[in-house]
Amino acid sequence: MNSATVRNLLVRGMLAGLAAGVLALVVAYLLGEPNVDKAIGFEEAHSHEHEMEVVSRSLQSTAGLATGVLVYGVAFGGIAALAYCFALGRVGRFSPRATALLLSGCALLAVYVVPFLKYPANPPSVGNPDTIGKRTTLYFLMMLLSVLLAVAATILGKRLAPRLGTWWATVTAVAGFVFVIGLAYEFLPVVNEVPKDFPAALLWRFRLSALAIQAVLWGGFGLLFGELAERQLNPKPAKAPSGRTVPASN
Repeated sequence: MNSATVRNLLVRGMLAGLAAGVLALVVAYLLGEPNVDKAIGFEEAHSHEHEMEVVSRSLQSTAGLATGVLVYGVAFGGIAALAYCFALGRVGRFSPRATALLLSGCALLAVYVVPFLKYPANPPSVGNPDTIGKRTTLYFLMMLLSVLLAVAATILGKRLAPRLGTWWATVTAVAGFVFVIGLAYEFLPVVNEVPKDFPAALLWRFRLSALAIQAVLWGGFGLLFGELAERQLNPKPAKAPSGRTVPASN
């Protein structure tokens, strides 16, 4: 894959990330923000201290939310596009479209779902401000471990495939990934700072909405980028005026 193709795929990845970010923004605004408002209301009702609001809540839930989600989408779209350039043809004989979907699904699993199951997202009023540094470190440690193990499992599956066959090599690699992640779940510290009187239903809805936002972001990216990559790498032959097909030029 030459540098021009990589550059074109990078641009398409960022555009697909931006478009997927718009979809995720709609989900975040419709599903996530109402739960955030309720959590803030709970915090204000149970707090005796009234802090000055530096940034208004309306600005946070509109311009602030849009900026964060769209920048996140563009950044991860670009990173995923570069990973796609490396993975294409190395993870199996998949089409460009199928490779994009496979990559986005694995990214969702490794980057978000696995760390989420150990350290799930919490709404405002949940968590001790004094431990935010520790909680952030643990979360990113879990995410880094998950990504590295996913890469290691992919390499292991490729090396075992000639001896075990594709099916059993994949099963062995996935089992190894799950086993090591299970050990990490067991030995990494547990964080449980949910107030006793915090509504369980609200906490559940907030976490489901956070998961839905990521699923829409990465699912949308996989579909959009897969289509763009397919058109870039496997262009359809152009038709001549006489009706004859001529090879498409890249």
